[in-house]
Amino acid sequence: MLFLYNLVISIAGFFLKIVALFSPKIKLFVAGRKNVFSILEEKIKPSDKTIWFHSASLGEYEQGLPVIEKIKEKYPNHKIILTFFSPSGYEVRKNNTVADVTVYLPLDTKSNAKKFLKLAHPELAFFIKYEFWLNYLKELETSKTPTYLISGIFRDNQMFFKWYGGFYRKALKAFTYFFVQNESSKQKIEAIGFHNVIVSGDTRFDRVNAILERDNTLDYIENFKNNAPTIVIGSSWPKDEALLAEYINQAPDHVKFIIAPHNIKADQIAGLKSQITKSTILFSEKEQQDLSKFNVFIIDTIGLLTKIYSYGTIAYVGGGFGNPGIHNILEPATFGIPIAIGPNYSNFAEAVQLVALQGCIVISNNNELKESLDRLLNDHNFLEEKSRICRSYIQDNTGATNTIMNIVS
Repeated sequence: MLFLYNLVISIAGFFLKIVALFSPKIKLFVAGRKNVFSILEEKIKPSDKTIWFHSASLGEYEQGLPVIEKIKEKYPNHKIILTFFSPSGYEVRKNNTVADVTVYLPLDTKSNAKKFLKLAHPELAFFIKYEFWLNYLKELETSKTPTYLISGIFRDNQMFFKWYGGFYRKALKAFTYFFVQNESSKQKIEAIGFHNVIVSGDTRFDRVNAILERDNTLDYIENFKNNAPTIVIGSSWPKDEALLAEYINQAPDHVKFIIAPHNIKADQIAGLKSQITKSTILFSEKEQQDLSKFNVFIIDTIGLLTKIYSYGTIAYVGGGFGNPGIHNILEPATFGIPIAIGPNYSNFAEAVQLVALQGCIVISNNNELKESLDRLLNDHNFLEEKSRICRSYIQDNTGATNTIMNIVS
């Protein structure tokens, strides 16, 4: 079976080069891997002490960041090597300041794994949440490198739990410890013979909780808000926006709306703006404007949403009317903001939990949206109770990073 795995990886590498001729994203995926070994040779000396973190994409990077920061504090003389699998992670965070070297992870062939680990020679290795690359794990096991999975999640549909997944189960022997998010994952991994597992929780809670310690001030958002009740619409998609535009257009004039769409292409921003009849301004148009005079502020740039949530009275988090589902609800929750989402959230544990706790409201149509948002705006006690639930949910789930650091030597 390992032979077939290696064959599939090799074939995939060949076809990706062809697809790259037609797909900008795959082109980044292929081109970004061409110089990995030369970068490592340039930036990592044989005498350097190193620690390696691997994240699939941006979300996993953010999830692992609290541990990376603590590891840097504990091992100040080590260089941090950070790898990404996906362009959506690497291209956004390639200039991060937490790692000494940030590169794509070469495809998981035997030769790539051997060469990468020879050049990187990490003393510790961390995989964040998932991505189990068999050749890399085999080389880590052979070199007896302490290897950890942090914020891991295991589900029944994974290869480890299939009758034919023996070669995948064998690869898990490379891990010194599995730090998993929940008891269900612990039970699953123990059922196939691994007992070096600890329920640490999800490091994302530590990540978002740390946001409260930063300066989240945005003067132009303060000017726009002007002490008015404000609904922040984060990572919205067209299906979300169609419902929300109708609500915005009939909402009382004293209520403000900030929209940070998932897609900020000019044509989609123009389409969103055209649906709204209230006075609306784009982030790109804000200079020399009295923002307090506008009802709707569309953020046609990236990187501001987290701070913007701090100004919200209510948050609507988009994605819940599509696939794969809703975006990050932990950021608004950490500011103690009641949250509304669409119906597609069942694959997101934090959403399932926060809905069950009644801090997050699920809406499926215009009537439910209007009823929920109106009640949050008009019933102070209802708003405060939802806020308390969201804030407590974050506080009650922090601590995963400390659990990990107490074990990692």
